[in-house]
Amino acid sequence: MTTVTAEKDAVPGAEEPPDTGARHKLTAVTGLAALSLDAMASVAYGPEAIVLVLAAAGGYGLGFTLPVTLAIAGLLAVLVASYRQVIAAFPDGGGSYAVAKAHLGRRTSLVAAGSLVLDYVLNVAVAVTAGVAALTSAFPGLYGDRLVICLGVLVLITAVNLRGIVDSARAFIVPTAVFVGAILVVIAVGLFRDAPASTAASDGHASVLADNATTVGALLLLKAFASGCSALTGVEAIANAVPSFRAPAARRAMRAEVALGGLLGVMLIGLAVLISRFGLQPVEGVTVLAQLTDASLGHNGAFYVVQFATMVLLALSANTSFGGLPVLLKLLARDNYAPHVFGLKADRQVHRHGVVWLAVVSAALLVFSGGDTNTLVPLFAIGVFVGFTIAQTGMVLHWRATRQWGRAFLNGLGAVLTGVSAVVVTATKFNDGAWLIVIALPALVLAFETVHRAYGRIGERLGVGRIPEPPHREHSLVLVPVSSLTRLTSEALTTAVSLGDEVRAVTVCHPDPEDLAATEALERDWALWNPGVQLVRLPFERRSLGRPISAYVRALRDADSATRVTVLIPEAEPESLWQRLLQNQRGAVVAHAVRRDTDAVICRLRFRLRDRYPAGSCPP
Repeated sequence: MTTVTAEKDAVPGAEEPPDTGARHKLTAVTGLAALSLDAMASVAYGPEAIVLVLAAAGGYGLGFTLPVTLAIAGLLAVLVASYRQVIAAFPDGGGSYAVAKAHLGRRTSLVAAGSLVLDYVLNVAVAVTAGVAALTSAFPGLYGDRLVICLGVLVLITAVNLRGIVDSARAFIVPTAVFVGAILVVIAVGLFRDAPASTAASDGHASVLADNATTVGALLLLKAFASGCSALTGVEAIANAVPSFRAPAARRAMRAEVALGGLLGVMLIGLAVLISRFGLQPVEGVTVLAQLTDASLGHNGAFYVVQFATMVLLALSANTSFGGLPVLLKLLARDNYAPHVFGLKADRQVHRHGVVWLAVVSAALLVFSGGDTNTLVPLFAIGVFVGFTIAQTGMVLHWRATRQWGRAFLNGLGAVLTGVSAVVVTATKFNDGAWLIVIALPALVLAFETVHRAYGRIGERLGVGRIPEPPHREHSLVLVPVSSLTRLTSEALTTAVSLGDEVRAVTVCHPDPEDLAATEALERDWALWNPGVQLVRLPFERRSLGRPISAYVRALRDADSATRVTVLIPEAEPESLWQRLLQNQRGAVVAHAVRRDTDAVICRLRFRLRDRYPAGSCPP
């Protein structure tokens, strides 16, 4: 049995397989579980980021935790309202990239796309390392193996996402529900307490309040606001992945966006109220969320349940990136800014190439950081603020075109706030590693531009978008490299005479006596066999197989440029995968040389090494 595969230069990007059904799409609930883990988990470090900044002003500064959180919640409301409109206006997904492409121009859209790509990749690394850090805090003996554990968690999340976004949502919906429920219980119980139920978690730990407290000024509040805005990362993920929802996709995505905003806002404000109510002071080695849980529920089994749920959700919040980035890469591929392979889908509606690429780059970041969260956090959240700012600026222009000034003002306010936050975060964390983002973002935009120009050149040469000349018949010559007489030779010549007007077999001959003797023996056997196909000897001084064949092809083309030359390379395909190690790879060598040096069409004939007739049967 034989199969033929043709190799030719063409623009990648075959048509996607048809949709296999709504069962591989998200509902509002499963979408919330698959795409909101990043935002939900941010309540574990968002309030803490605010408190740590305000601690520079001592106990008085901590009194501004609730006002700063309310300002962040207000920005959250603006972002949710904005991204609901983004979903409605751009149901094909893409978020800030789609908005910028429509209203702010090509270059700005690439900046938005680059910022999202960086944010998604960093989110995976930060989420996994943060979750593993929580685990090693509970079990210090695992600290030395944290990198191995990080990579194991990444492999697990990648494997689940390769099965489809719906399967990942179903796998993660229980941890999400447990975490959200646990935080809401902490808030509800804490509101009915006049004093902390326990302080055992923070006992014996040094306070991080500044001894020489600074005054509470606008700059300190702005820095606290910018740091706390890390809790807003992930708000855009639903808008980026609208095509992953079941029809009506836009409506379901908007419901999921509102639910995300409502839950996140309630948790952030509730935790800020408890911080003020209990007069919490940050201490070294214990998270703010752990102290609040201790104060609200007591140091008992419930305390450890909340900590374990937090640990799990932090690790799994990387799933947000696996839901959003592959869709974004698909849109970039569609617009010729990313390799077209990112636009292909598997049977379960999975953009597998995007998932695998994200996993590989994230694994490299984990190895680079050694599984240490503090190495990655300074790089985190800058990209998402850039994306927020671009998206909201684009929506201002969107509403201005339709003269909806109220909505335009709302988005304009959000653009100013997120823009200021982006500048403040970049400036305050520049020396801690944020300079890498300042370099990486332009580099990524340059890479997009390079890919786009490459596809433009290919499209120009192929005449993409123009009506081609009508097909016409030309004389065709098929060359078949041979080295001996076997069934493979017969199958190859049978295929060749079926394809071309003229067929020639070619064999390479080197000057050493052994090769000369083998070539002469082949020529004698060929004459006796008499297959009706000319055998051409190609003498070559050096020990090369591909070069003499490619040189012969060039000579044929120089002699008659109107002849279509095809090189049919017969290859045996073993029954077992391990048996491929036994092959001499001559076919690959010839194919590489002919492809590199000529414009001939290359066909690889796969001859499967199995019995033609079943055991015990007779040929017809």
